[in-house]
Amino acid sequence: MTVEIQRHGWPFCFMRKTYTWSLPRTRVSLGNRTVVMGILNVTPDSFSDGGKYLDVNAALARALEIQDQGADVLDIGGESSRPGSVPVPEQEELRRILPVIETLSGKLSIPISVDTWRSQVARKAIDAGAQIVNDISAFRFDPEMAGVIRNANAGVILMHSRGSREELHNQPPMKDPAGEVLRELQASVHRATDAGIQRSAMVVDPGIGFGKSAEESLIVLRKLQALSQLEYPLLIGTSRKSFLRKIVSNGPMTDGNDRLWGTAATIAYAILHGAHIVRVHDVAEIRPFVDTLDVMGVMDAL
Repeated sequence: MTVEIQRHGWPFCFMRKTYTWSLPRTRVSLGNRTVVMGILNVTPDSFSDGGKYLDVNAALARALEIQDQGADVLDIGGESSRPGSVPVPEQEELRRILPVIETLSGKLSIPISVDTWRSQVARKAIDAGAQIVNDISAFRFDPEMAGVIRNANAGVILMHSRGSREELHNQPPMKDPAGEVLRELQASVHRATDAGIQRSAMVVDPGIGFGKSAEESLIVLRKLQALSQLEYPLLIGTSRKSFLRKIVSNGPMTDGNDRLWGTAATIAYAILHGAHIVRVHDVAEIRPFVDTLDVMGVMDAL
């Protein structure tokens, strides 16, 4: 099955290289229209929505809502990676996510991604119906992950991060943030291809906020187009992240709307500089926003 990323007859042809993301049961077109990945955190302590969807029924209802709001992919996570978080036991991560994935795999028409760095969690999630693994460590934390992806022909998101799982958000300053991200993502894709993973299965993510200060995250965003040298599809995840607080002119953010508008601004910049996929909490608001931006990009190119 191919997911057609086109609506209302508009000829989406943004200035991005086009790709086809090959998944076990789906092919997703990337580049002609921005793909929206909706976030579902089945956790008690995620920074934005922790505890809201820990109950299985609440998670199922939210997943269907995310699809109805226009998401192209659903990303399910069972362990928070926010600053100050600690790893949960593997069995607890599985207890949180497997019932949700098993139930949704027969109900959703969009592919499911599992947000995990553990190879055995990824394997069981894929067996339950997931088609993508979103690994915040790009195989650094668990070297067995590459084999799981290869054997399942699953899609993978290779995200840049720094340090160990426990020290993820406690890293020394970067001398050249954009250059380091580019070089280390190059190393990640080489590890993946050396492990036998197909190029068409891979997406890269510069990991905004992961092992990077607010200033470093902004530098990476400003130089996002440099990542096109990798010649892989690009995912950006800035949704509601704490670095947005640092760039609001009137002080700390006080409500969800502040962080939503900050997210929208960074998404607009990212799309205009080559991002193919945006990972967001607020699908209902971001879907029409990126659709409009895509069309305006077409008009600007005429």
